[in-house]
Amino acid sequence: MAVRLAKVLLLQRDIQGAIKFYSRGLGLTLASESPKYAELTCSAGSTIALKQVEGEALRSTGYSPMLSFNVEDLQGTITRLISLGAHMDGPIRYPTFGKVAALRAPDGHMISLFESDEGVL
Repeated sequence: MAVRLAKVLLLQRDIQGAIKFYSRGLGLTLASESPKYAELTCSAGSTIALKQVEGEALRSTGYSPMLSFNVEDLQGTITRLISLGAHMDGPIRYPTFGKVAALRAPDGHMISLFESDEGVL
């Protein structure tokens, strides 16, 4: 049986703020938008869907899901995301294969950033 992940859906408090965060901070492209729903894509064709919800239970976040992005410039990406409201979740780590950082987006979702020592996305 073949299975393909269609998209990741993130429940949000503020759709416009989330669009700004993911498009300006990570360079995702806004593919569609309505007052309570938006979809953004990255160069590899992956889609993140954002849906505004009202109930606090629906917006509760922990460490899951974790959105993982490969980036060319870890420090520059961290700086942009922090300027848009993200917070570091621990220090930058330096495993033998590159650099890794975890941040919490303004709406509480976790973001993992990875910069390879080889410079390949």
